[in-house]
Amino acid sequence: MNYRDLPTLNAALNALATVLLIVGYALIKQRRETAHKRTMLAAFGVSVVFLVSYLTYHYTAGHVKFAGPDYVRIPYYALLISHVLLAAAVPVLAIGTIYHGLRDQRAKHRAWARWTFPIWLYVSITGVVIYALLYHVYPSR
Repeated sequence: MNYRDLPTLNAALNALATVLLIVGYALIKQRRETAHKRTMLAAFGVSVVFLVSYLTYHYTAGHVKFAGPDYVRIPYYALLISHVLLAAAVPVLAIGTIYHGLRDQRAKHRAWARWTFPIWLYVSITGVVIYALLYHVYPSR
């Protein structure tokens, strides 16, 4: 594997994080706390691996320009900006949510999770969408 393969790995990691987040949510709704805990910790682990891979790729490859047509440019950048801003919040939110969960501070854990879950899910899904737009729908020449 070389650095050119990292965007595909990153998209796969984002997709896996999405699946784990949804499964973790379903598990807690079924009151399966141990399975929920393990699944959410796995989602966090996958996201950490993603971040390392993402930073490695962009350190090596630099900036990737959007090559799509003008009529897609504004929606793409709106999506990208919302993704980046919310992605910056995910580590803090996830760590805070995990912290309260592991300390069995249920009310605080739930309060944090009400914000963390939808933001983290949005970031994971939009990461895959951005990858598809950059590398498959409108690839650079």
